[in-house]
Formats: sequence, C-alpha cells, structure tokens
Amino acid sequence: MTRAALAAVGLAAALGLAGCSSDRPKPTPLETFAPRLEARPLWSAKLGPIGFPLAVAARGGRFFVADGAGTVVAVQADSGTELWRGDAGAPLTAGVGSDGRFAAVVTRNNEVVAFEGGKVLWRQRVSSRVVTAPLVAGERVFVLAVDRSVNAFDAADGRLLWRLQRPGDSLTLAQAGVLGAFANQLLVGQGARLAAVDPARGSVVWEVPLATPRGSNEVERLADLVGPPVRVGERLCARAFQSAVGCVDVSRGTSLWSRNVGGIQSVGGDDGRVYGADASDRITAWNAASGDIVWTHERLLNRGLSGAVAAGPGVVFGDAEGFVHFLAGSSGETLQRLPTDGSAVVGTPVVAGGILLVTTRAGGLFAFRPG
Repeated sequence: MTRAALAAVGLAAALGLAGCSSDRPKPTPLETFAPRLEARPLWSAKLGPIGFPLAVAARGGRFFVADGAGTVVAVQADSGTELWRGDAGAPLTAGVGSDGRFAAVVTRNNEVVAFEGGKVLWRQRVSSRVVTAPLVAGERVFVLAVDRSVNAFDAADGRLLWRLQRPGDSLTLAQAGVLGAFANQLLVGQGARLAAVDPARGSVVWEVPLATPRGSNEVERLADLVGPPVRVGERLCARAFQSAVGCVDVSRGTSLWSRNVGGIQSVGGDDGRVYGADASDRITAWNAASGDIVWTHERLLNRGLSGAVAAGPGVVFGDAEGFVHFLAGSSGETLQRLPTDGSAVVGTPVVAGGILLVTTRAGGLFAFRPG
C-alpha cells in the first residue's frame, strides 16, 4: 500500500465512525443570548459544492476561493465583486494559495495548477496526493504532499526548483498541514515537528516538536501538525492532530509551550490568546505566552466546529449547520450568532481588511464585518 493510501486509511481510522450520523452524539441545542456585537452580513456569493479541505487565501483586500469542480475566483473583500475567474480543468483536492498576483490549486490527478488573472500559466504533476493549499511567496509555489515531501516551483513558468523528501513514517495524515513563511524561511509541518526550510535550496535549517506522539498503534500515534497555523509576530501556534496544541518561537526555532489536548481542527489566535476546539467541540482559550488555560466552555459540544479565527473582539467558529459563532476573546461568551445557508462551514474562516469570509459545503461564500 502506498504512503498516500495509508494516509487516507489513517485519517478514516483516526476519525472512527464520525462519518456515520447515527453514531454521532446529538449537537448541543443552541443557547439563547442577548447579542452584544454588531456583526452584520456584507455580501454573499455562490460557487459549486466544496468537497475538499478548502483554504481561502486573503491578500491585498481580496479573497481567492475555489470549488470542488475546479473553479477558482478572486473577489474584492469589501464588496464581493468578482475580479477574475479561472478553471483548473479537474476536481480539486487542495487550494487556494496566492500572493495576490499568482494563485495555485492542486487537482485529484496530483497536478499543481497556477493562475495569473484567471489564466492558467502552467501545470506540474507531483508524485503524491496533496490536501494542503499551496503557499505562493517570493515568486515561488511551494507544495506539501501527504507523504510530507515539499516541492518548490517557479511561480512564473512552473520549473521545479527543488524537492525535499525526508524519511518518515509509513502512516501520515490526509488532512491539511502546516505550510507557511517567516522572514526568509519556509515553515513546514513534518509529522509532529515544525521545520524551517531554506526556500532557495530546500535544506532543513531547524526543527522543533510541538507534540510527543503517544499510543499503542500507528493510528493513535498519528500527530501531524494541522493547518492553517496562526502566527502573531515571532510566535507560531498550531494543533498536533489528536495530541496537543503548542507554540514555537520561529525566530529562534525553540518551543514556547505545548499542552496535551485532543482535537482535529486548526487553532486561531491573537496577541494574547490561542483558541481551539477539541474532538467533542469543547472550546478552550490558552494564554499565548504561557499556555495556561484562560477559559473553557461546553456550550457548542458536538456541533461539528470548524477551525478557529480571531476576528473583531474575539474568536469565530463555524459549525455543521452553517451557523457562525462570534465569541468574546476574554471569556468565551456568545456575542453574536449568524446563519449562512444551512450546510456545514468548511475549512477555517478567513479575515482580510477587517472582513470575515466563511465558506460552506454547498459552495456559499458569506462575508461579515465582525464588529
């Protein structure tokens, strides 16, 4: 069995019977509350259904979004005006990455497809399945595959610049991982470790663990870093799948703290706190500097929460019924709750220029001003 196939098996096993609705605990009924935040809808739009772990790129006051069939669009964040539209020509498994000029996605055929202004510039095949959105930076397109290999392409013409393939575990996670940048370093999740890679040569500069895998078998020890991470200044924080939440000083390549906690969705954060939900959707806020728990609550248990994003005065989660929950950063109290189209919120909500964008499984795009 290939490593990519094992990755898919590993995710299915780790999630158990989560796909069987009859075995899921019932979602906690929504609480009544008095709205204390004037979050309001700005605009909405519609793409095709989204059946992959969509990441939305936010650059220069624009959002770059894709649907499962391969349509890629750029929209103005404050108005929803469509700026350009492109077609990857095949269903997608990952996207979108953009630096504002170039955008990139990955198809089911393991093809990296790059766009400029809606026009396809090039296509390049990689050797393994990709579920992490490409990173477009420094006129390069970086691609992290489920076998933890990293490919770097020239953004203008698609030339392969280098490929990093390190010995690894036979079982890896088929879920979006960590791929980002800080200063002149590429930051890459490699299992439970965060690695800094020289973006010009593809060599590893340093690496640091965010979690210590534990368990009696390969599935239980699966602790790959889950993206997107959250970076504030020199501090990057992320979740290790079903194992821990932790933060790293990326200027020094040293661990700041790590706390054992379950969960499979990405964390969000601001200068003071890191936010995340565990496997039961119990939400916790940690002190960003120390890792101490600031607050926790269980008012949204089993609601299928999305990854978290800091926005306005607090933190935002979407849920499996399409609701968007605005919580106070200092206490976790519900400030506002707004509906979308009734289908699950996919990926992690994204903020650009003070505007929050939420995407749904049915292909809905919903923009809010969170305060």
